[in-house]
Amino acid sequence: MVSFSGTLEDHYTKAMARCNVKGVDRSKIAPAFQKAYHDTTEKYPCFGGSKMTAKEWWRKCVLQTLELSGSEMTDESRELVFQRVYGIFGSHDAYSAFPDAMPFLDWAQRHRMVCGVLSNADQRYGDAILPMLDLANGMSFMCFSKDLEVQKPESASYMALLEAARPWLPHADDPLLPSQVLHIGNDFEKDFDGPTRVGMRALLLDRFDEKEVARQWRIQGAPVFKDLLDVVEYLGRNACKLG
Repeated sequence: MVSFSGTLEDHYTKAMARCNVKGVDRSKIAPAFQKAYHDTTEKYPCFGGSKMTAKEWWRKCVLQTLELSGSEMTDESRELVFQRVYGIFGSHDAYSAFPDAMPFLDWAQRHRMVCGVLSNADQRYGDAILPMLDLANGMSFMCFSKDLEVQKPESASYMALLEAARPWLPHADDPLLPSQVLHIGNDFEKDFDGPTRVGMRALLLDRFDEKEVARQWRIQGAPVFKDLLDVVEYLGRNACKLG
């Protein structure tokens, strides 16, 4: 649904330039972020869960990124840069909607399909980013790892999806079976192997024409499509049935 715009280096250097930070080595930013993100995730899984706000979690991650990148600045400057970075990653500068996202959601609504989000993200994705991109109205429910305190590919995350979707069925008392759910994503472990292990249907999107990656996915049994319009065509041929 959502595409990342620009590069990590661009967004960090832009934030630092706006705060008059000099001598930034942009080549160190991406590896510094990868290390900081890994360390912060290890220490505070699921964006800190109920133990801290998402903004506090990202402050720890960004400040460590700045430290590891070797950027010299005062504590005041680091906080200003963090605020800039945090703002950028909640704006159109960093995110855009794939052009097939809205047509897919419109098509799904016309066919009375219940659509929702299950994401290893914090709640800002649902509170700010999806609404900013005009995608939130097409979603009946949203589940984020920070709120659930579990994340894909843990089985409990997919079970939480079932509970979140059930009230949106035509008859809320009807059972919702895993086999009635189609999970769409772009990560084999999280978006195919995880959901199929609990009995869901799943398929993957190869949005960036990664031929070898897509080939390996297919070898491992995953249906692979280029975009959501291909998924619409596939479901149309099968009368919207998943089996």
